[in-house]
Amino acid sequence: MSIHYSHILLATDLLDDAGAVADKAKYLADLDQAKLSAIHVVESLPLYFGNELVLPETQEIERQLVARGEKRMAEMCERLGIAASAGHVELGVTKQTIIDFAEHEGVDLIVIGSHSRRGLAHLLGSTARGVVNSAKCDVLAVRVETD
Repeated sequence: MSIHYSHILLATDLLDDAGAVADKAKYLADLDQAKLSAIHVVESLPLYFGNELVLPETQEIERQLVARGEKRMAEMCERLGIAASAGHVELGVTKQTIIDFAEHEGVDLIVIGSHSRRGLAHLLGSTARGVVNSAKCDVLAVRVETD
C-alpha cells in the first residue's frame, strides 16, 4: 500500500539544528509533490508574576520574539524554496497551536524535530511527544542530535 501526502507541515523551533528537520520535510514534500508549510510557535508568556500584572513588558517581549521568528522563518522559506506565505509564526501554546493549525489547514503529515532527552527533561515530556500523541494526522519525529 502506497501512502502519499498532499500537505506537509514542518513544525520548527528555528534553532540552528532545525535545518536537518526542514530538509527532511522538503524531501518528503518533493517526493509526493505535496504542499509544504512551516510553523514556528512563540510560547505565550504569563501575564502575571506573583500578584503583579506585567502586561506592557510581556507584550513587548512577545512582539520582539515574534518579529525575530518571522525574520528567521522568511530565511528558512527562502532556503527551502517555498513561498514566504507558507511560513507561519504564531503566538500560543506550542503543542496545541501546531495541532490546531494542522487541523485547520488540512495537513496530513506533521514533521517535527525530536531532541534526545535524559533524566528530568525526559520525564516532563516534550513538544514532539505531545504532538505525536494528540495530532489527528500522521507525525514524523526526526531525531535531532544534542551535544
